[in-house]
Amino acid sequence: MTVDPRQKSRVLLDGPDRAPARTYFKAVGFTDEDLSRPLIGVVHCWIELTPCNWNHRKLAEKVKEGVRAAGGTPIEFSTVSVTDGIAMGTEGMKASLVSREVVADSIEVVVRGHLLDAVVGISGCDKTIPGIVMALARMNIPGLMLYGGSIMYGEYKGRRLTVQDVFEAVGAFNAGKIPEDELRAIENHACHGAGACGGQFTANTMSTAFEMLGISPMGYNGVPAADPRKEEVAFECGKLVMDLLRKGVTPRQIITRKALQNAIAGVMATGGSTNAVLHLLAVAREAGVKLSIDDFDRVSVRTPLLADLKPWGRFTAVEMYEAGGMPLVAKRLLDAGLLHAGEKTVTGRTIGEEAQAARETPGQEVIRPLSSPIKPTGGMTILKGNLAPEGCVAKVSGQTRTTHRGPARIFDREEDAFAAVKAGKIKTGDVIVIRYEGPKGGPGMREMLAVTGALQGAGLGDSVALMTDGRFSGATHGFMVGHVAPEAADRGPIAALRNRDIVVFDIKKRRLDVELSAAEIKRRLAKWKPPKPRYTSGVMAKYARLVSSASEGAVCG
Repeated sequence: MTVDPRQKSRVLLDGPDRAPARTYFKAVGFTDEDLSRPLIGVVHCWIELTPCNWNHRKLAEKVKEGVRAAGGTPIEFSTVSVTDGIAMGTEGMKASLVSREVVADSIEVVVRGHLLDAVVGISGCDKTIPGIVMALARMNIPGLMLYGGSIMYGEYKGRRLTVQDVFEAVGAFNAGKIPEDELRAIENHACHGAGACGGQFTANTMSTAFEMLGISPMGYNGVPAADPRKEEVAFECGKLVMDLLRKGVTPRQIITRKALQNAIAGVMATGGSTNAVLHLLAVAREAGVKLSIDDFDRVSVRTPLLADLKPWGRFTAVEMYEAGGMPLVAKRLLDAGLLHAGEKTVTGRTIGEEAQAARETPGQEVIRPLSSPIKPTGGMTILKGNLAPEGCVAKVSGQTRTTHRGPARIFDREEDAFAAVKAGKIKTGDVIVIRYEGPKGGPGMREMLAVTGALQGAGLGDSVALMTDGRFSGATHGFMVGHVAPEAADRGPIAALRNRDIVVFDIKKRRLDVELSAAEIKRRLAKWKPPKPRYTSGVMAKYARLVSSASEGAVCG
């Protein structure tokens, strides 16, 4: 089907009455010929704070060239970004998840306000990726998302490093295991140039998930930021969005329930970040597709863990790309009968056709064959129980333990938990509980990488457990459970916990429980009083009033 590619911009620009609008465009260099073509938004997240988005302006220029070559007029604009790796462990981290909503809202406002005909979004840092896709799903105009690419791994003493190694080196330093000059050397060698965190952390997880979803062209996101081919695929994205526009293909035609299940399968097969649960639930909500937290467990149970990736494995995102990337993972899932092969993608080909075109690098060890998976099931599990009636998320990639029983160590702020780890106050067998860090209680649902990195660095990663109504970085590994819902600030059972209460994790039974009777939990919660809001005005207070449960994707509106 061919549609009018100027269906929206024609209203904005055509006819004598629209002369005032045209004169503004002409003031910044657009011509009448430019204004006679479809207006294509090219939105990116460049900010002088982080390598994650450092290449976005360069990629935007290439996207714009592709749009012009295909007969459109590109309109470049930017949105915001909060960099988790910088904000982690501070009050600033509360703004991270909030920024996802701001990204989506800001794109919608610009696109709706100027009647743009289509959009290409260039993402980088963790929350910019789902934020852009949420906006595309919400607006439902032709568009796609291109990820700026993974950073190259660093090297030091024969090790390939990511930012994960820096966080864990902090823990090792605080535990007296390495000297300060060793910490500084790791800091200086871990990250080089443009690109987002180098393991299968949240940015690369969502990048791969959205290739599987079909809203990003298969194989494009995986091209590393420093690879010259990144500019080539950016140019192709500019041409591709014009094709989508002329054919009238919109995001909601692509973001279906089956496509979301494909995305979940991609996350499980690669041992991806638990944040994928939040973000895919949020995208489904924006697209009007029914998806629940339980769907993640259903897909995980049937999906083998195939990719040997950091934070728990051996390899980085760059090495996965070199091995064959997500097309190869998709091919594995197709061969296993675990892919809804007929789902559309923005390339015009189905996900099954994209998978069939995969190329495997001979001798690669990153993506396992179906005959020898790392695990027979996926990289995360949904638990419920008397501590998490609405569910919580456990990352089980690289885990051999399936149970943990131990005394609760209660902290009402991430900083207090980090201080306890640093001071050596956490002991083998303990269950660290960090609460009032949920979507409302934080507000903003901070990631706990500072704490989990410190635990790993101190050598406690295999002997303690951690649960929180906050969330985890994709770089987190160990026996960790996040997104506990209802959260403490919503009178969830986690608010009833006291120091030394016995908490039991059982992965096989999908349970998270405290050894207390229902009557005792009810009695304690009856005496519970909500803490004073940490913010009473501004964006954080607004978010706390509007945000939903983590079990629903922590969405606003």
